[in-house]
Amino acid sequence: MTQMPMGDYGEATERFVASWTAGVSERAAQTQALSARVAAMSATADGADGAVQVTVAASGVLTDLRLDDRVLRWRPAEIAAEVLTVMRRAQGRLSAQVAEVAAETVGSDSETARAVLSSYERRFPEQPEDDRSDPGPEAGGRRDRR
Repeated sequence: MTQMPMGDYGEATERFVASWTAGVSERAAQTQALSARVAAMSATADGADGAVQVTVAASGVLTDLRLDDRVLRWRPAEIAAEVLTVMRRAQGRLSAQVAEVAAETVGSDSETARAVLSSYERRFPEQPEDDRSDPGPEAGGRRDRR
């Protein structure tokens, strides 16, 4: 079997493969950096004028809960409702953080960024901030959230 001369075509192919391999390696490193930074994220939110503070990990799992003495005057159902509301608010803040980290690591227009951000937005939609016009349990108002 005779071998065909490769000439410039062979060199161009080698350059293309080398460039493609470098691009794949760079994207893999960027994706790994995105993954590491997202995994290290957390978000904190508070409610009822600071009486309840919740921190969640990147997974949305509650990692810290702080209640001040004002909650001692609330009904248990009011405490539970406020904790859940504030936890959802903290989770909703994760998407903005993911968007920022994705833009810095893989680029906001990349398919990877869009997929990761979409996942966060579906799981943890942004929540409204405290409605300070609501008197809340600390002012003697009812906070029945059904």
